[in-house]
Amino acid sequence: MKKLGFWNAGLIVLALGSLALMAGCKPKDGGGESTGSTGSSSSTSGETASGDKINIGLIASINGDLRPWGSDCRDGAMLAVEEINAAGGIDGKMINLIVEDSNSKPEDGKTAAQKLASSDVVGLVGEVASGITMQIKSVALEAGLPLVAVGATNPDITKNSDGKVFRVCYTDDFQGPVMAKFAFQALGKKRAAIMTDNKQPYSQELSKKFMAFFKSLGGEIVTEEFYESGQNQFTGQITNIKSKAPDVIFLSGYFTEVGPIARQIRQQGLNVPLLGGDGWDSKELVTSGGDAIIGGYFCNHYNNKEDRPEVQNFLTKWNEKYGGEPATTMGALGYDAVMLMIDGIKRGGTDKAKIAEALNNTEGFAGVSGVINLKDHNGDPPKRALVVEVTQDGQKFAKAYEPDEVFN
Repeated sequence: MKKLGFWNAGLIVLALGSLALMAGCKPKDGGGESTGSTGSSSSTSGETASGDKINIGLIASINGDLRPWGSDCRDGAMLAVEEINAAGGIDGKMINLIVEDSNSKPEDGKTAAQKLASSDVVGLVGEVASGITMQIKSVALEAGLPLVAVGATNPDITKNSDGKVFRVCYTDDFQGPVMAKFAFQALGKKRAAIMTDNKQPYSQELSKKFMAFFKSLGGEIVTEEFYESGQNQFTGQITNIKSKAPDVIFLSGYFTEVGPIARQIRQQGLNVPLLGGDGWDSKELVTSGGDAIIGGYFCNHYNNKEDRPEVQNFLTKWNEKYGGEPATTMGALGYDAVMLMIDGIKRGGTDKAKIAEALNNTEGFAGVSGVINLKDHNGDPPKRALVVEVTQDGQKFAKAYEPDEVFN
């Protein structure tokens, strides 16, 4: 699915020096990929830089159901590394990105993190899914490695993290209320039904936050129905929802199930608006949902038609390297996550504890997805959220919400 439109072809392309030479074909899928310089391995005094390189580990869903996100995340991360290396690296040391595949599974994500933690990486980046990131977090904390999550929005990701876990995305504490406020105020809906993926911590938490805020506004939750990832028939749940006569339905799961759910909702004659979170963000949503999902709304992280230089420069560089634009927001978030980790290394050196300290003190980091402030925020940057409408031609911007607009 297109993001929110193509960028202006007349944008000035930034001179990236040797980046143009380094940018080749899009990498093949698979775990254990590495990009950057090579060199002998050595470490002293708690530092984990190896010879002429600094290793960063990335865990992404290169294969499996979440592959559209994982591929974009990896490509955004590699773009960030090549940009830094083209500019000379950090104090002459090249960044080496080591990519491991979670296969879209929590257990494989944990195994990938353990493999990286046993090497000489200075920090970990990943994942997109909250359930996978929870497993990576446990490994990172045990190894004392700083972790920057890409798109994991569950609030528990950064809780009890000893100041070592961070993220570049907003949380479900915010996007749930955003969508509740949009439903109640912008659409004027007062009776909501919810469908929750009981296998995904992301979906469970997002439903919980939507429900609480919608009720606080004066809305009524007429029913919450449950399903599990991988399910393809939802007749019973939808029949129950229809009997409650909602005027809006909130689908808090991932695009993999939301498309088929939307089709079956329409087949049962329910024509109310469908809403969701950033888990909808994939071109496969329209493929699987067809006309049934058109006109739905969901929460997303940034608008790639913004004039901010961070956005337009990123899109120009992406087009130069890969052609076109990222298929999902995770390209931008993957880029931001690696750039944030690199910024922490620049300020803290290669000692893991000092990198975490530097990340904790981050202020005014200008990311593609928005300004990231982590100081005094327990690893959770307070960021703007966008509501976008699903159309046949991609995502159409509907409304932006700042944190103060939602909670005050």
